[in-house]
Amino acid sequence: MGTCKLIDTFPAFLTYWFKARDKHLDDQIESWATDYMAPWPELLRKQIKDYSGQHLDWQLVAREKVFPYLEERLPQMHQAQQNLLALSGPIYDKAQQAIGFDSQAIFFIYVGIGCGAGWATMLDRTPSVLFGLENIAESGWSSPEALKGLIAHEIAHLAHHIWRRQHGKSIGSEAWWQLYEEGVAEYGESLIFNSATRHHTSGGQSDWLNWCRDHKQWLAAKFVQTVDAGKPVTPFFGSWYDICGRSETGYFLGYEAIEAMARRFTLREIALLDDPGLHLRPILEEWISAGEQSRSGE
Repeated sequence: MGTCKLIDTFPAFLTYWFKARDKHLDDQIESWATDYMAPWPELLRKQIKDYSGQHLDWQLVAREKVFPYLEERLPQMHQAQQNLLALSGPIYDKAQQAIGFDSQAIFFIYVGIGCGAGWATMLDRTPSVLFGLENIAESGWSSPEALKGLIAHEIAHLAHHIWRRQHGKSIGSEAWWQLYEEGVAEYGESLIFNSATRHHTSGGQSDWLNWCRDHKQWLAAKFVQTVDAGKPVTPFFGSWYDICGRSETGYFLGYEAIEAMARRFTLREIALLDDPGLHLRPILEEWISAGEQSRSGE
């Protein structure tokens, strides 16, 4: 069974931050890149590339969304760091047994520029999970209960990518792929703990799951309409966006769709699909149709 190596950069962040906290915002951002991130250049490049791929200025995002809030979020970031150090290894062992994969991995704890609370990717040619303390604190996910779900979610992402690489299958990026990928991770999270755990219900969205269930057909219709209109589905997935005041509702849709598919396929079979949209769209359309029939019968 594979093991995960933990790389904790939070002490280095604190060293940087205690020198930079009273400087001008632009100086803080510059020294974040040149000082704090200097030992991990691939991690720095990955974050900047993530924003350039979205045609966004990473420094502008950092200036508006991240750095003005770092000081007030230090206690939550420290709590998250401690819980990640304690929980990551045991959950990685449990996940490999629960969903059936075997791989070495790196778990990287860092303070970034808002690229995500968790990010399953490749770093130094090794399967890796990047835990962004700034986003974890912002989302209110610093507690052990919330982090257990987040860790399991990202490990499920990692297993998904590993299985696809092993079978020579590509990783997609379009709207249906995003729904599929997040759904696999959400469903994998539930399998790892043998329960319908959802880390999205922690933090400031305690009614998130009930609201999503009550609006399932409406959310499905809105997602399909958004895709058909050629618009980005970011409002369904981005933590800085919301639909009717609820963020990341695409994770709910993805979970529900993958759970429906899991009645016929194993998780590994689902993870190896060539065109997930061909399977997901009919499921969402069935929900929409059921909702319309229910309303017509009222």
